[in-house]
Amino acid sequence: MKLLDFFREHNDEIIDFTRELVRYESPTHDKRAVDALGQFLAAELQAIGAQVEVFPRRTVGDVIYAAWNGDSPGQPILLIGHIDTVWPVGTLANMPLWQDGMRLYGPGILDMKAGIALIVKVIGLLRQNGELPQRPIWVLFTTDEEVGSTTSRDLIEQVAANAGLVLVFEPATEGETVKTARRGMARYTVRIEGRAAHSGREPEKGINAIHEAARQVLRLAELNAPEAGTSVAINLISGGTAANIIAPYAEFLVDFRFSRRDEQQHIKHVMHKLEPIQDGIRLSVEYMIGRPPMERDDVMIRTFDQCAALAGKLGLPIAEELSGAGSDANFTAALGVPTLDGLGARGVGMHAENEHIIVSSIPRRAALLASMLQHWDMDSGLDNGA
Repeated sequence: MKLLDFFREHNDEIIDFTRELVRYESPTHDKRAVDALGQFLAAELQAIGAQVEVFPRRTVGDVIYAAWNGDSPGQPILLIGHIDTVWPVGTLANMPLWQDGMRLYGPGILDMKAGIALIVKVIGLLRQNGELPQRPIWVLFTTDEEVGSTTSRDLIEQVAANAGLVLVFEPATEGETVKTARRGMARYTVRIEGRAAHSGREPEKGINAIHEAARQVLRLAELNAPEAGTSVAINLISGGTAANIIAPYAEFLVDFRFSRRDEQQHIKHVMHKLEPIQDGIRLSVEYMIGRPPMERDDVMIRTFDQCAALAGKLGLPIAEELSGAGSDANFTAALGVPTLDGLGARGVGMHAENEHIIVSSIPRRAALLASMLQHWDMDSGLDNGA
């Protein structure tokens, strides 16, 4: 089978399925809407021969897991996608699906309904034509990636720890690159308690929490280290009760981004040891959410090299890229499991009103996925035990 020609012939089928997925509006915090999409996908996966398991979640959509060739030997290939989006129900009324040449527009189509369609349709079409390899293939569709994967991280790590390769279907860039590095992220809330007093009559009796917050912000800003791939941003701050009252309370949120695990550990140490500067201040630090960095280490380099070799055999140009944002690939790569990200459709406008995919990219991404499923060599030093 000439994979690129095959998927060009079936491109309309994949695009039609993508359109159907976009019509299922699925914002993260609308459990009913996300579960409706999950139930639709579970039925589709069962129809193409998967053993499907649903992992219930209380506040977000249930996670869908599917497996083929469960009794086959060898380490599985795990495909990960998220079915939640940032767009509220009703967005389609103002941002309908529409097409302009090779650009297909719609809320959530790039991030990442087209990636979901690639997973389902590539496996289904290969199986229909007797080309699905006899190796374990797993799929995990999560439901809270857009808010940090807080309820799905444990499951992602549990499943990925037993895989030999993880492929994550976040969008490809305009150059259809594969993401081989992602910055990690950690967010902390710093809360400060001082003492109220009238700022005119007896300011000396107060302890100003906003003044303390200002000093702490300047202290934490010193952790900014662009040469190490670390950035610090304090973008939200609040405090005080009135213009003539010494501020008894303040809090701010710190957003750290980092490219290396040693920087992640350094930041963690600093935040856990953060102490007040003014006498009488009470200070507390709460870790909110985070992701480890996905580093371009030796495992990643070898993993990309094998991907590039398979792409070359298809006649597809391939390149790699660093992303400043995180994804579920950060979790799996941090386990030491070979991981590649950005295997979804090419497009522009994630989380924006111009969100769209490039229709002509779909056969190329489908052919690359099919080749990896069929020809990936787990014995090339890339497996978990390497």
